[in-house]
Amino acid sequence: MTADELRKKYVDFFVSKGHAQIQGKSLLPENDPTVLFTTAGMHPLVPYLLGEEHPAGKRLVNFQKCIRTGDIEAVGDASHLTFFEMLGNWSLGDYFKEEAIKMSFEFLTSPLWLNIPIEKLGVTVFEGEDQIPRDDESAAIWKSLGIERISYLPREDNWWGPAGTTGPCGPDTEMFYYMGDSPCSPDCKPGCSCKKWLEIWNDVFMQYNKNAQGAYEPLSRKCVDTGMGIERTVTVLNGKSSVYDTTIFEPIIAAIEKAANCKYTSKADIEADKSIRIIADHTRSATFILGDPKAVSPSNVGAGYVLRRLIRRAVRHCRKLNPDGMSLSPISQVVIDIFKNTYPELEENRTFIIGELNKEEAKFMETLQKGEHEFEKLLPNLLKDPRKIMSGRLAFKLYDTYGFPIELTEELAAESGMTVNKEEFDEAFKKHQELSRSQSGQAFKGGLGDQGEMAVKYHTATHLLHQALKTVLGDHAAQKGSNITAERLRFDFTHDTPMTADEIKKTEDLVNEQISKNLQIFMETMSIEDAKKSGAIALFGEKYEAQVKVYTIGSSINDFFTKEVCGGPHIERTGTLGIFKIQKEQSSSAGVRRIRAVLN
Repeated sequence: MTADELRKKYVDFFVSKGHAQIQGKSLLPENDPTVLFTTAGMHPLVPYLLGEEHPAGKRLVNFQKCIRTGDIEAVGDASHLTFFEMLGNWSLGDYFKEEAIKMSFEFLTSPLWLNIPIEKLGVTVFEGEDQIPRDDESAAIWKSLGIERISYLPREDNWWGPAGTTGPCGPDTEMFYYMGDSPCSPDCKPGCSCKKWLEIWNDVFMQYNKNAQGAYEPLSRKCVDTGMGIERTVTVLNGKSSVYDTTIFEPIIAAIEKAANCKYTSKADIEADKSIRIIADHTRSATFILGDPKAVSPSNVGAGYVLRRLIRRAVRHCRKLNPDGMSLSPISQVVIDIFKNTYPELEENRTFIIGELNKEEAKFMETLQKGEHEFEKLLPNLLKDPRKIMSGRLAFKLYDTYGFPIELTEELAAESGMTVNKEEFDEAFKKHQELSRSQSGQAFKGGLGDQGEMAVKYHTATHLLHQALKTVLGDHAAQKGSNITAERLRFDFTHDTPMTADEIKKTEDLVNEQISKNLQIFMETMSIEDAKKSGAIALFGEKYEAQVKVYTIGSSINDFFTKEVCGGPHIERTGTLGIFKIQKEQSSSAGVRRIRAVLN
């Protein structure tokens, strides 16, 4: 079964069960500072999981592109990827555990759908702790369906949320496929030391609210959020042992083989095969990030830093396969060709994708040259050491300051008859990782965006700012992205030149004028076509559902300052916003400006 066939089967199945198909969203989440990328299918649906009504109803299904980099060092094994596609279905206060599990079981095992033998399946459920009981309800449902291999696992394995200190959360049940010919023993089940169980699907049951006192209160409106990984499921359906051996990756790997003049043997313990897998994964991820409607360019901060790291790591492995040099752009072209029908934005942004990859490769080659030059400067003193050992501290300095890979430092050292103290380097690198994690905090975790009062106010203020910029600068000033916290808003928009002091003041004054009028915020649900006819702003390149929410800020529905298609949430009147102040206006990227503003 191909990825395209699996996508279609999944959507068709849940549509037949009364679910409405909705569009997947951008890889770069809107108004959620807790993550750099969309990390799961539920991410864009957070407001609706928290209680807002979705225009498409209470039963939803879609497929969503995702990026996770927490396990980047594991990429190259049988199952880890940085970019992946997630299939998902949701119940927003409609069905709960029994229907969700029975639908999951039917889709997995029915001859009409995936037809997976029941003996190949095992599941996990929450083992319970303190004030939260063991999830015997889910286990009993699975048993009634004939699933015998059930593991009770702790919070780190079978619990979701809350992302912050309070909020919705609950147990989940995960579905696993046994990758061997038969279980290693009668007691073999997910969590077994044989490690041959591969997770393919997860049903999350949001049934509790964790309050400020740390107590778990039952939710009156229970929700279901599920996620099935396309790549892993295609792997097991086709009897493969690795996601990289599927038809998803075959053309990508063929392009790498051609460029590197080498042969892929599907053995991760062979260094060249691992490099091929890393290049395939990282190039695919970079292509999707650059091809996103809200694309970022490689940089030293945030999502741009992750993109730079992926590209440079891929280039480094290209050098290992072919020291004379090979480019990522032909590989990226293949990725675009594979996915352009499902994700048209890749074809639309082909020129930008290839251009950015080529620019970043050139910059990295300059970095490597600088690193080699710095090594040459260190060499005379290094050779004075009779032990011929380069300290890991110096090797890490080359890595941290110049981005010079440790593998290349070891190569240069070997050419001069030296070795590198790798243990000392690993220790310095580990400290660096721990510091980065503590500083980034939630930035690399999936989580709920801030739905607090101030964040909602800032979200409403972005609508006023967007229209004010159009009024002052012209209609070309369109939103390219935003990031909102409880302390400030950040707003990116298309404009070629820096704003003048007069333009900044006019924009600020126009926003404050609307705040002083205490305008009302109206919400209507309508078709996207009717929304555009009514004068509502819809973001270019964004994928919208058939039915959308339209927020109007004005004295009436027909007499308004701004009208936008948006998921919410918003305040009721502008008078509660306070004083709007632009703190900074600067460049974000070519042709895009960025404003930081606060409410006082």
